[in-house]
Amino acid sequence: MPSADHPDLPGAPHFHYRDGELWVEDLPVAELARRYGTPLFVYSLAALRAAAAQWQQALAGREALVCYALKANSTLAIVQALAQAGCGADIVSGGELARALRSGVPPQRIVFSGVGKTRAEMRAALQAGIACFNVESMAELDVLDAVARELGVKAAVSLRVNPDVDARTHPYISTGLRDNKFGIPHDEAQAAYRYAASRPGLRVVGIDCHIGSQITSVEPYLDALDRVLDLVEALQRDGIALHHLDLGGGLGIEYHGETPPSPAALVQALLQRLDARGHGHRRLLFEPGRSLVGNAGICVTEVLYTKPGTSKHFLIVDAAMNDLPRPAMYEAYHAIVPVRPRQDVAAHAWDVVGPVCESGDWLGRNRRLAAEAGDLLAIGSAGAYCMSMASHYNTRGKAAEVLVSGAREQLIRARETVADLWRLEHALALT
Repeated sequence: MPSADHPDLPGAPHFHYRDGELWVEDLPVAELARRYGTPLFVYSLAALRAAAAQWQQALAGREALVCYALKANSTLAIVQALAQAGCGADIVSGGELARALRSGVPPQRIVFSGVGKTRAEMRAALQAGIACFNVESMAELDVLDAVARELGVKAAVSLRVNPDVDARTHPYISTGLRDNKFGIPHDEAQAAYRYAASRPGLRVVGIDCHIGSQITSVEPYLDALDRVLDLVEALQRDGIALHHLDLGGGLGIEYHGETPPSPAALVQALLQRLDARGHGHRRLLFEPGRSLVGNAGICVTEVLYTKPGTSKHFLIVDAAMNDLPRPAMYEAYHAIVPVRPRQDVAAHAWDVVGPVCESGDWLGRNRRLAAEAGDLLAIGSAGAYCMSMASHYNTRGKAAEVLVSGAREQLIRARETVADLWRLEHALALT
């Protein structure tokens, strides 16, 4: 068992200490790092399946579809694992459309969100036969109508309504306030629906609402749902029937002591409100991302140097802000624990930082760790918004990714080489 200084990773029971070191399912993490190098993303297949099962079980007996939000982590094998677990896909680009289809997600289980869809992306999605477009502006309605008519089809649409509800999360991941770029304002939505229903290339099928990410309480969802249902009832009076309600995603996970509701608790509260207002018969869509993959992954990194100082002590590791952008972007917290806790070195409060040439390249501040050069650290809750947001800054290749099932592992992304990074570039030819 880990000591008080080295607790298990939060919200991640498939990562645990055994025989004095960190394991993922039935494999020691240190052995994976030796085999594949660091930085290394390690995922648990059992954790992915368990997270998907929580959503599926919460919605059992209801006509519902859980669409995994690919933006959280779009690695093919991760998407494929969730597709095999019964999830559809929530996409926001043509690239994610291609990834979802490549991963085996049936097109009729794909919804296309996002504020800036291009004509080419619309065309590809219509030709694939996706379930629905979540439209975010009047201008987008016009373009989608034109593209659909050019192809001789009708595009199924759901309008993303901005309910002006505070999700009580970080401003960068709040999406449901009036000043956010997403969705159609609630007070303009009824007119937008009337317009959409009049367009020959569009078929109105639902309503969509997504208020943010890393939400840790039920109340913002209920506030948003009430505003959406008010609009649904107004549209019914206009003769516009909506076949589904898309209640979005955004459910938080535990990074550092948060206590978000479980999918079952969230869904139960929403279903009770739907039933109470007479809408329990409607088909439901959800678009979880982080809650499916966030705590299913860690990032393993090696300590390169210790750098004690007068006021700050630094552990310099080989993972950086290009591998895990969330701390630099949001000042986000990720647990950091030793892969092999040691008793022969005194623990100190360290800032864990990477080699990138930016003061913002930090992964954790004031973390009490006993570590020396060559030790391995595990950065928790790295399954969501890490690899999918990773960059090549400082000409650093993206890390390798490994998926573990029991005592077996599979390399699901090879480590990028420098040659990979310049493969699409061209040397100077002008004189």
